Amino acid sequence: MHSDSTIIIGHRNPDTDSICSAIGYAHLKRALGEKVVACRAGKINPETQFVLNFFGVAPPTLINDLYPRVRDIMFPAKVLVKPHDTIRDLAAAMNEHGAKSFVIANDDGSVAGMVSVGDLARHYLNEIHSELTMMDGIDLANVVRVLQGDVITGDVNRVQLRGRVWIAAGRNETIAGAPIPGNTVIVSDRVESQKLCLDSGARCLIVTLGGEIDREGIAGAEERQAGIVKTRYDTYVCAKLISQCVPVGKIMNSPVVSFRPDELVSEIRHMIGRTNFRIYPVVDGGRLVAVVSSDKLIVRERQPVILVDHSEFSQSVEGIEEARIVEIIDHHRLGGIETGEPIFIRHDPVGSTATIVANLHWHRNIDIPYHIAGLLLAAVLSDTLVFRSPTCTAVDRDTARRLAQLTNLDIEDFGRKVLRAGADLSNLSAPEIVHKDLKEFAIGELRAAVAQTFIFDMGEVVERMPRIQEYLQNLVQRKGYDILIMLFTDIIEEASYMTVAGSSAWLAEKAFNCRQDGYFFYLPGVVSRKKQVIPPLNAAARS
Repeated sequence: MHSDSTIIIGHRNPDTDSICSAIGYAHLKRALGEKVVACRAGKINPETQFVLNFFGVAPPTLINDLYPRVRDIMFPAKVLVKPHDTIRDLAAAMNEHGAKSFVIANDDGSVAGMVSVGDLARHYLNEIHSELTMMDGIDLANVVRVLQGDVITGDVNRVQLRGRVWIAAGRNETIAGAPIPGNTVIVSDRVESQKLCLDSGARCLIVTLGGEIDREGIAGAEERQAGIVKTRYDTYVCAKLISQCVPVGKIMNSPVVSFRPDELVSEIRHMIGRTNFRIYPVVDGGRLVAVVSSDKLIVRERQPVILVDHSEFSQSVEGIEEARIVEIIDHHRLGGIETGEPIFIRHDPVGSTATIVANLHWHRNIDIPYHIAGLLLAAVLSDTLVFRSPTCTAVDRDTARRLAQLTNLDIEDFGRKVLRAGADLSNLSAPEIVHKDLKEFAIGELRAAVAQTFIFDMGEVVERMPRIQEYLQNLVQRKGYDILIMLFTDIIEEASYMTVAGSSAWLAEKAFNCRQDGYFFYLPGVVSRKKQVIPPLNAAARS
């Protein structure tokens, strides 16, 4: 989706008016300084493809649904903390970025675990209740970095510390009785104490205040492969900092819950509710690509959407209920969409949404360039059947003439080319014919759908009717329609041939007071689904 832009989108199974009006309205909005993107909710039909090709315009972005996915709410992981980084490094990153949780990533980009402020707090609480700091598995390099020390002996890249940390203070007799072997010892610059600790088997000696170290002690440490680190800090500071040498990997949570960018937000909410972290890693191909915050799931910003050429949920893109509708530009009946706030609505009783879009340009003194004028002209001519449809108004005719002047196109000639491109059924399968322009409606309490396609040769339709009727029956069962109507509208004859499927197919006979002849009901003078088909069906359902 395009969370940073407003989506302008028409109905499912888009026709030329739906596609061209979305592109045209996006042009107007951008000219007014708004960030929008024209989209479509289905496949481009042959007529619309002809129009787009004629004016060299790319199809709008295809959106299959508006259900929010993880990719729509994820954000980059600003800082990558590694398992071998120290707790001190982690605390510095938390302070710098104001973060309370971090994803821990391995050097190859895979997720190692998670760590939070709470994990840090637990670590320090354990330190408070423990007499001595545990050093198991801590690299000498971490100690050197945290204490800002100098390595006197020991391979900083290979030596790992074991055991506990002791502070060698007091008399030599006290030091001699301490459990020093294998442990890390913090000691002052007293040479005797240093030598005693090393002779007692210390794994690592930390000499405070930059103290001098006896040469014999250095030689002895090298012989025993013990480490000696000299630091400028005093004993108190060293004792406080030493616990911050622990690698993050020692306190992180692992394994952790992670998500993929394409997962639906609705499907991950229950997992977040059970685990209760502030952030979660987003993984693609085994590598960390982003993080997602639990706050985004509680108060999620809905995708802003402008609907063109429809105002019914049943005709809109899947997931429209998850979006925020901000405008509706349409010329059909109001379809019962509810919004949470007042929005801009432009509903005009004209023959085409493109007529409204063109006039909105002129009302706001926005010039219409050649390609946009051409698209809008094609949409007006398509939806009004080159002014033959009863939905056509004087406003449509006047708008088409003004658009034709901008493009230097002959209305009748160009209109016939557009309609002929859409009437070619030779390369279409039965499902493609039915879904070229299918819209769902509520007819009383019935779930209905009406599909329409325009033709110039009824003969090729009759030859394919067995397959078309079989598909209509399957579609009724799959979608649960009470009535499904398919209209084949002959543009030259200005009449429609209607075939019906579904348990409430009787409603068509009642609405049009006619009987079926072979495959079809013949409806002379009927060319408009909106004005000549839906109203009689509604009236029949109510009576």
